[in-house]
Amino acid sequence: MTATLGRGTARGSAAEPYRGRIPVAGLTAGGALAVVIATWLTLPGAVPGIPMPGRVVEYGLPVTRLVLDLAATATVGLSLLPKLLGFDDPVRTEPLAARARHWAVLCALIWCAAALTSVVLSAAELTPGKIPDIADYVNGIGSGQGLVVSASCALAAAAVGMFAVRFGEKVPAELRVLVAGFGLLPLPVTGHASNWYWHDLSMVSMELHVLGAAAWTGGLIALAVLVHRDRELLARTLPRFSRLATYALLVVGASGIFNGVVELVLSPVERFPESLVTTRYGQLVLAKAALIGIVAVLGANIRWRLMPAVARRAPTAFAAWAAFELTVMGLAYGVAVALTRAPVA
Repeated sequence: MTATLGRGTARGSAAEPYRGRIPVAGLTAGGALAVVIATWLTLPGAVPGIPMPGRVVEYGLPVTRLVLDLAATATVGLSLLPKLLGFDDPVRTEPLAARARHWAVLCALIWCAAALTSVVLSAAELTPGKIPDIADYVNGIGSGQGLVVSASCALAAAAVGMFAVRFGEKVPAELRVLVAGFGLLPLPVTGHASNWYWHDLSMVSMELHVLGAAAWTGGLIALAVLVHRDRELLARTLPRFSRLATYALLVVGASGIFNGVVELVLSPVERFPESLVTTRYGQLVLAKAALIGIVAVLGANIRWRLMPAVARRAPTAFAAWAAFELTVMGLAYGVAVALTRAPVA
């Protein structure tokens, strides 16, 4: 009997990490699929006499940007997790918070590496067939400067995170979230927002969009991977996250619609609203809006159907629904990356 129980416990323990990886795998796979397909659909045609960047750059740059976005999002969510867990039961919450601190450092380092790789690939895109002049690209192009600042903030987030690994929650979670969130602010410079006529308003809208998406997606990653197996902690943290996700959904939805519509309205080539269906950019805007709508429905299902059972500490399919939601979020991230590179006309 004891041996049988031991074997059963071992099998259960071995299966737990696998189930914990499913949401992240879905997010990454969904994003990678979307970015590859959307990039292929928006590749510019070859122009005689004008050298074009190779396929490594054309596909590598958006994939690297997707890795950057997902790693930055995970860093924010893992840094935010202690605030969702609360500090009234450290004996129960500290093991999860410790894992979150370790993983936040790893994600921040991946974020930094992806940002620096994006700098190299972006410079190569501007000088096809030649050795990229990275210094000239960073000095002369705002997107290059934004990526360098983002990489620096990611490195700072990793450094602060290492102190948190060493000293625990004596390094405030608010500080880690602030440093990681600040690193997200330069990222809109790499998209169309840097060229809009309504510069100030559009930049604020895009930054709110990025921050809202990071808090929403990152928080769900942290819950789905680290908390879903502990019914007691999930019952405490899910209502807090649900409130945060509701506000984030409103911000992401409103700012996303505003950003896409203004970009299309300001296009001197195609008329709005026809451009929503006659241009690749408009089609990607519609695709992203549809994906956000699906995510909102999935989030509503978790909040209104699963959360009452979670509050009763009953077994639920929260991890499966969260994995499904994160997969759709990954698709939305992939489309968003393609939007930053798609021509409006």
